[in-house]
Amino acid sequence: QVQLVESGGGLVQPGGSLRLSCAASGSFSSINDMGWYRQAPGKQRELVARITSGGRTNYADSVKGRFTISRDNAKNTVYLQVNRLKPEDTAVQYCNAEVVSGRYSTYITKYWGRGTQVTVCS
Repeated sequence: QVQLVESGGGLVQPGGSLRLSCAASGSFSSINDMGWYRQAPGKQRELVARITSGGRTNYADSVKGRFTISRDNAKNTVYLQVNRLKPEDTAVQYCNAEVVSGRYSTYITKYWGRGTQVTVCS
């Protein structure tokens, strides 16, 4: 009943920038934490950044100072600004959201988007 749709990925040169977006739609009361994960071929999915409903953020050490996560609660959307991209950033970027639903807001479910590809190469 909840869908997450990522957008904004693409092919960029090293040092380039992208702005990723993830919009949540469906039936729910609110969204708690939202985050971005990435997965490169042959590797496990890893946390890139997360943001709470109150705006507190956490980042993987590998992206600190280069990536910025933000959200617009009115639009149920989370963003990831990615700057100074490196080849090792190449991966499918996945959006994740902890969604609260139910008449009495008693259900909490984590959802995943389908992913958007970010490729960094010359």
